[in-house]
Amino acid sequence: MQMSDVIADMLTRIRNASNAKHATVDIPASNMKKSIVDILTAEGYVGGYEVIDDGKQGTIRVTLKYTGKKQQVIRGIRRVSKPGLRIYAGCDEMPRVMNGLGIAIVSTSKGIMTDKQARREKVGGEVIAFVW
Repeated sequence: MQMSDVIADMLTRIRNASNAKHATVDIPASNMKKSIVDILTAEGYVGGYEVIDDGKQGTIRVTLKYTGKKQQVIRGIRRVSKPGLRIYAGCDEMPRVMNGLGIAIVSTSKGIMTDKQARREKVGGEVIAFVW
């Protein structure tokens, strides 16, 4: 069966593994998913990731991050723009997640970046997900 929304599947895998207190989660690899996990790593929501080459598509193994008492660092992660309803925002109307405490991941003409980077570079694009 072919999946229609692979980004939503990736976010759901991360959310479910984090809620179940798993150390790592495996996700089928793609360049867009690697960019999103890069952002999550840079912003401190996940501990890191490695790409495992299996001769075909490959797998991204994401190391989840927890606080001292085994509480998740990712409180919430939500898909915004879906295949059936794309959500776009210009640089001046870029959404703020939790009044700046979270991030919005945006796909722009200059690549995938956070809402703060998009405002700084004055570009708009498709709002992929919210993370807080």
